[in-house]
Amino acid sequence: MKGTPEFPQCGFSRATINILGTTGVDPEKFAAYNVLEDQELRDGIKEFSEWPTIPQLYVEKEFVGGCDIVTSMAQSGELTELLEKKNLLVPLEDE
Repeated sequence: MKGTPEFPQCGFSRATINILGTTGVDPEKFAAYNVLEDQELRDGIKEFSEWPTIPQLYVEKEFVGGCDIVTSMAQSGELTELLEKKNLLVPLEDE
């Protein structure tokens, strides 16, 4: 991403972090890297994924997509399904 989860430095990074937060991603199972601090990472991640934009979401080392794909998946419910299946959401407390 551009920036950090606490201080995103572009609207797409902010939107992606907001989506992950509202979806309930467990912060202990999440890592973010600021590509603005590492030009080699910024260039390399685009080449690796063959995706031209940042941020990019990976789940268990598999490329999921950029902000547009993450947004679409969140709207359809696919993102929650994927993250639940991979056990990446904050566990619900028993009531």
